[in-house]
Amino acid sequence: MKSGGSNDGKYLYAIIVCPEARQFNARGVGERGDLVHTINHGRLAAVVSDSPVVEYDNSRRNMMAHTVVLEEVMEEFDLLPVRFGTIAPDPHMVETRLLQSRYDEFTHLLGQIENRVELGLKAFWYEGAFIDEIVQENEAIRRMRDALRDRPVDETYYERIRLGEAVEKALAEKRMHDAEMILSRIRPHVHKTRSNKTISDRMVLNAAFLVDAAMEPMVDAAIQELDRELSDRLMFKYVGPVPPYNFVNIVVDWATQGAA
Repeated sequence: MKSGGSNDGKYLYAIIVCPEARQFNARGVGERGDLVHTINHGRLAAVVSDSPVVEYDNSRRNMMAHTVVLEEVMEEFDLLPVRFGTIAPDPHMVETRLLQSRYDEFTHLLGQIENRVELGLKAFWYEGAFIDEIVQENEAIRRMRDALRDRPVDETYYERIRLGEAVEKALAEKRMHDAEMILSRIRPHVHKTRSNKTISDRMVLNAAFLVDAAMEPMVDAAIQELDRELSDRLMFKYVGPVPPYNFVNIVVDWATQGAA
């Protein structure tokens, strides 16, 4: 945490429907002052904790403290998550410049996520297995690979580049095929789907789903069935419910009141 700033600020976690003042058990980021509590305006409330107006580091400790608050609030409320590190200069600004000025926007967004949860799914090929599949399925790649066997690297430089390009293209096609196959089994049970960027060669899918709470068992069952069918070539990482960051993320600029 970078030092400096007033001690009268309020660290923001989420916006919820809550017409009455509430207090939560968590201490919040920085663990200063009172417990996590609400600042209310009409039917809406901002979940906040006391904080100096500083820039918090993205440390594991701070991120976990932020997450713990959201997890506690989610046990009782649908919420609009606020970006990590958002601090209001004073409580009055939370009510007037945030809740009051964006009341209709927040009310609409809360209606969109009411009784819905976010679930996350990542799928990975097993190490090395996807390359073997590409070689087995693609005769041209197989011939190129065999033609390079036992030949000096310096004599086959450009041929190896062409082989690498062919493998990359086949890999992209296989990823697209496998990702669509997985999503086609889950989409019938979800309200919205967001496909995020894959971040490694092994990653096939990096998706988030906004799901009606009543449909969560159906999504669970679909993913369990996929895991049983594809466990010899794919590994799944399934998480949730989590705050709906992929579908709504409140960003606050106290100077312009911009949102993203």
